[in-house]
Amino acid sequence: MAAIVDDTYAEAFRSIYAEVLITARDRTWLDHACHAATGHASSSIFCDCEAAVDRYVGPGGDVSFATPDDRPGAIVQFHLPRFKKEREKLLEKVLLQRISQNVLTCPTAACFNLLDTVPYFKLGRKLAYFGDGHQYRAERHGRKVWVIPTMGGEFVMDRRFGFKDGIMGGNLWFFADSVDASLAAAEAGVRALEKVPGTIAPFPGGIAASGSKAGSAYSFLFASTNHPFCPTLRSKLGDQSQVPEGVQSIMEIIINGRDLQTVFEATQAVIQATVNSPGLSRISAGNYGGRLGKSFIYLHPERQGTGA
Repeated sequence: MAAIVDDTYAEAFRSIYAEVLITARDRTWLDHACHAATGHASSSIFCDCEAAVDRYVGPGGDVSFATPDDRPGAIVQFHLPRFKKEREKLLEKVLLQRISQNVLTCPTAACFNLLDTVPYFKLGRKLAYFGDGHQYRAERHGRKVWVIPTMGGEFVMDRRFGFKDGIMGGNLWFFADSVDASLAAAEAGVRALEKVPGTIAPFPGGIAASGSKAGSAYSFLFASTNHPFCPTLRSKLGDQSQVPEGVQSIMEIIINGRDLQTVFEATQAVIQATVNSPGLSRISAGNYGGRLGKSFIYLHPERQGTGA
């Protein structure tokens, strides 16, 4: 029997994001670069950004997207909440640190910009100082780049990197009768999400076991475990628990993306891929009545765009 899909919405919020293309000699070294560059980037609660691979392109990936150097590539998004102070400076710092320390250092890797916007970051020039005066400008693959000599060969990256407004915080919750069942449903959802260009799921493996709420009993925390939805607290909380009988685990997928429509389409794709999962009784989403964000992503598609 299909799971119930709650008539509710995920409360998302605007972000500022960059989108880069990392390429490498083969998938092994491409994965190393991507894993390093997106490390410790699951949640803006305590990370400097939220980042993940959108999709693999070029040889071995989506071949309809040709990489500049005809090598295996991955599109990676880096998101910051738009309400962050000095958000543009923070995003530039995120890119400078993560690309310099995790992409430049990766054997055979290169890095290209995918957002042609004004304003933009002169990221290539800043990172090129690593060349200690031996760096130089060039044209490669029809692009204006910086070339940095390294002991392993050279590192090539675009001179300019753009940024624009995106969406963070789309989410889906999977209520199931066991950890295995909720995880299996969420895994199926991540696989569906990977087929929707322009979206990322930044948590480990795309799945969050630690759904959070705004605020805490401790004054020094601004987010904490979403205790009404913790199955192991059902007996302790009594009537305050919001976990239905028979539900033993609730996994979550967080969805960030390039715009509201893209995240909505991804949400629908995930629901369709998971609604018939064994042991899954309910699909829902987290919201705070509009206190966190003003971008609503409805689970029932007929609601989207109505404001209902």
